[in-house]
Amino acid sequence: MSRRARMETPPAERQATAPTGHPVVALVGRPNVGKSALFNRMLGGRKALVEEAAGTTRDRVYGDVEWHGKRFRIVDTGGLLMDGSLPYSELVRSQVETAAAEAEVILFVVDGKEGLTAGDRDVADRLRRVAKPVLLVANKTESEYRREAAVEFYELGLGEPIAVSALHGMGVGDLMDMLADMLPESAVVEPSTGLSIAIVGRPNVGKSMLTNTILGEERVIVSETPGTTRDSIDTPFEYEGRKLTLIDTAGIRRRGRVEVGVEKHAVMRAQAAAQRADVGLVLIDAGEGLTAQDAHIAGLVADSFVGMVLVVNKWDLAPPEPVYRKEFSRIVRHRLRFAPWAPLSFVSAKEGSGIDAMLAEALHVGEERQKRLPTAEVNAIVQRAIGERSPPSTRGRKMKVLYVTQAQTAPPTFVFFVNDASLLHFSYRRYLENRLRQTYGFDGTPLKLIFKSRGEQ
Repeated sequence: MSRRARMETPPAERQATAPTGHPVVALVGRPNVGKSALFNRMLGGRKALVEEAAGTTRDRVYGDVEWHGKRFRIVDTGGLLMDGSLPYSELVRSQVETAAAEAEVILFVVDGKEGLTAGDRDVADRLRRVAKPVLLVANKTESEYRREAAVEFYELGLGEPIAVSALHGMGVGDLMDMLADMLPESAVVEPSTGLSIAIVGRPNVGKSMLTNTILGEERVIVSETPGTTRDSIDTPFEYEGRKLTLIDTAGIRRRGRVEVGVEKHAVMRAQAAAQRADVGLVLIDAGEGLTAQDAHIAGLVADSFVGMVLVVNKWDLAPPEPVYRKEFSRIVRHRLRFAPWAPLSFVSAKEGSGIDAMLAEALHVGEERQKRLPTAEVNAIVQRAIGERSPPSTRGRKMKVLYVTQAQTAPPTFVFFVNDASLLHFSYRRYLENRLRQTYGFDGTPLKLIFKSRGEQ
């Protein structure tokens, strides 16, 4: 039985749920045999990181596939080594075992270029104990010589090796045909349309631990070493009857400290994950205080017009005096003056304190992003604001606001039709935004104000 099956119901009605009703196919094998490349080929896109370095994939990464009318879910896993020779090998082994436990079919990927190894034998020995169908996939068999040499994998006792080349796509279609024939039909599950919440921050501020605490399971690896999470991982779950999706991301380092290769791609993916989320939880380490990189990350979220909650993690390590919390809040507000609208939460992912209040803030921010205002009301508040404070003169001319409308939600976007947009001063833009916020709230979400000159399309 999998660890997920043995778990008690997560606290505070937070329930991790299967993202779809589709059957699951797990890719397992030694590091660097091409599991992620095969995952991407089967998925039809580069969702998993692919890099010529052993141990690139550590967490479970999911992707949905439809083939000949059959829908199924593929999970890419970390490289499986039994001798513990790679960092996190015990943690990766646990992740692989969890993926295998929830899978209908397991694809055991071996390296047809390197040939049969002792590591393959170790993995095969473990898989033979699993009461699940296992397909032996010999990857990197581009040439006729390698396809013929792949017969040596018969020794593993897992049947005939299926020769493929993830790099060139050779044999992958045949493999997909086999899976489509083996897998059951998908269960009918209503697609999730819930709020997506991205956890972002510097390395080692507790993002993965916070993810696991929210979900109530070890969905992602937690380690004291910075940089453990490299892929952005989406996990649908329910909270107080609401469908949500949690996105755990890699730590975003300062640009000068980002290594080329896999870490650079991981940071880019973390930024992309924040941009596609509805709300970003920006984690700050209570022990280290607000750093320049924290402010930079908060700026990235704000510039992406994503909702934002500032989350001070590891608050269990802070002094208990109320004055300390007040002073910490003052420093954060002063340093992040560009986002005074972002709520501030204090949590301990380790102890589970403050989590429900933080999630309540995220839900509130999500609702604020969906707020839509009647055009008449918007024009009334803007004209009232102009009457109380006239736009500044520029070269003897003043900007005149002719008409305002809210063009969209998420983010709330307001279009101002004016006589000449070039006369707008940034301080007056901020003034108009503040007046909208004073009247209508928009807690935790950036506002997008667009100024168009008369006659401009």
